[in-house]
Amino acid sequence: MGGAMKIWFNKVNESRRTMVELDGAEIQLGREAGNHIVLKSPLVSRRHAVVRRLDGDQLELENVGVNSCLVGDSEVLGGERVTFSSSVKVRIWPYTISFDADVTTAVSRAELEAHLRAQIADLELRIHKKLIERLDLYDLETTRGGQAESILLLENNIEDVARELNLFGDENAVLIEEICGLALRDHAINQLIMETGSDDVFDLAALTSNEFDVPATLVPERETELHSLLQFAREKLDLEQLPDISSKIHCIEEKFSGVFNQLRPHLHDQLCRYLVLRMLKKDLKDIVFGFGPLQDLLRAPTITEIMVVRSDQIYVERDGIIEKSGRRFISEKVTESIIERIVAQVGRRIDKSQPLVDARLPDGSRVNAIIPPLAVFGPCLTIRKFPIQRLTMDDLIDFGSITRAAATFVRAAVIDHRSVLISGGTGSGKTTMLNVLSSFIPYKERIVTIEDTCELRMHQEHVAALESKPPNVEGVGAYTIRDLVRNSLRMRPDRIIVGECRGAEALDMVQAMNTGHAGSMTTVHANSSQEVIERLELLMLMGAELPVSSIHRQIASAIDVIVHIDRLPSGKRVVTQVSEVTGVHPVTTDVMITDIFDRRNGVSLQPTGYMPSFIDSLVDQKLLELEFLYGHSEGRNGASPKNSLPATARRGTLPPTERGD
Repeated sequence: MGGAMKIWFNKVNESRRTMVELDGAEIQLGREAGNHIVLKSPLVSRRHAVVRRLDGDQLELENVGVNSCLVGDSEVLGGERVTFSSSVKVRIWPYTISFDADVTTAVSRAELEAHLRAQIADLELRIHKKLIERLDLYDLETTRGGQAESILLLENNIEDVARELNLFGDENAVLIEEICGLALRDHAINQLIMETGSDDVFDLAALTSNEFDVPATLVPERETELHSLLQFAREKLDLEQLPDISSKIHCIEEKFSGVFNQLRPHLHDQLCRYLVLRMLKKDLKDIVFGFGPLQDLLRAPTITEIMVVRSDQIYVERDGIIEKSGRRFISEKVTESIIERIVAQVGRRIDKSQPLVDARLPDGSRVNAIIPPLAVFGPCLTIRKFPIQRLTMDDLIDFGSITRAAATFVRAAVIDHRSVLISGGTGSGKTTMLNVLSSFIPYKERIVTIEDTCELRMHQEHVAALESKPPNVEGVGAYTIRDLVRNSLRMRPDRIIVGECRGAEALDMVQAMNTGHAGSMTTVHANSSQEVIERLELLMLMGAELPVSSIHRQIASAIDVIVHIDRLPSGKRVVTQVSEVTGVHPVTTDVMITDIFDRRNGVSLQPTGYMPSFIDSLVDQKLLELEFLYGHSEGRNGASPKNSLPATARRGTLPPTERGD
């Protein structure tokens, strides 16, 4: 491969990139000045890697440093070599390096969007500062309820400031056109969400209904052009052929840039000016009245978690993968004020005297906010959004999270009043599995749910939901999970469901399972079914000083089944173990656990051949057929028959005899 090669590199959290052009067949990367590419970071070795040109667009990287590096998704350790295409990115932490043997370097959609968002944020900060000089923004915020005059005043001032800054001068023409593409894409997604209705998307209307488009500021002619452009884009993307809103949004996010090239000829100066002003007005209204850059993220059904690390770093979880959103706050002060606004709307406060808050949004989404002095690098916010819909066992099977055989078994165990404990790491899907398993509880039974933050959505009608309460400003009035578990025993429950045991309440929960509340369920953080016992042992010791042998006997008699869930590197959540607690070892007094299903082949959950001690009860009640569990029911090549799961197990329904109708 001859000719010059361009190498682009930048730090992970920086949008500005450095480019060097080299002719040699071998390129050295490292911290010292003698390297061709100097990466100034103590995390980079003095001479970290050597990249050599091969035939075509192929390159070879040899890691000659101490620390590893990533070539695409593959980790390359010291002394190893790997061949890769020039289009693949190399990551030597904290740098990202791109190679290009041709004239231009391909910039990813995410990188371009992050760069544009940074440009827009800088522009909005300048406008925001001017608005503060002109208007009392706090007064606008507090009086905006139903007063279109306040919105109109703000929008008119935004237009004036844009003219004052000469935003639409010739020197900004290229940037304005690119911002138009981003504005069109964002508007297409928002339009899709608003059209869908609150039944199918996150119900955050109480918090994100900030669509204050004042008719006086909308130009009918431009709105007609905008509608036509978006309609053309939707037709080109074949959105109507896609099954749900999530897939439509994914399609717009991934493919809109290609369609935008066909829209460029129709973007005349007046329309560009209108689109950019429309975007700036919306963003600044979100800052003054709403939740700033979080506004659209809160409504997006494809996003399950929002994580604000710093004002210019907002991460989201999408399809189980954490990625940078590209969005940013215009300043730390605005970040803190919006966090205060979110917390205030759910009846809580956050300030220097109380810098940490856990709260729940009206839709059930969980909010954790922490500000300086506890947060070193500025205000942090984490929002775990409430699911779009109630997932069922069929959904989990379709996702490949659990096999039909294992699903049928755990369903039968729930109906047969076997106490179930769900374990897994943070974000592995424990609460989701708890929701699904609780749907199999017969409707005739009384259920008491206990949670720190109410997340469970029970299908049954006879449910008493309890939620813990933090102390008030004076530091009194707190009611813990343990208090609620004790109180639930006086509420005549058939089953007690605790969202998560993370403290001394584990002792009360285990005792409840042992005193007439068989079939209860809870979740625990643990790395495997075996480690659940060690975790429970520690939690129970927090509640009382008991002999370990006594604790083990309590656990063995209380818990029947452990369902363990892992989150794979790809972001997919899968059940990796379904185990039975079989008793206490007569010599060591350790709790014995035997896997009924496990993920031995690393591909799918398979029966181990062990039959649980209560199998006779399941078979006698016709909840389970041994042929289905341990026969070759998975079909050819391991494929599950589509209708293997009994009809009574689908959608959480039970036959009349089991429901007590």
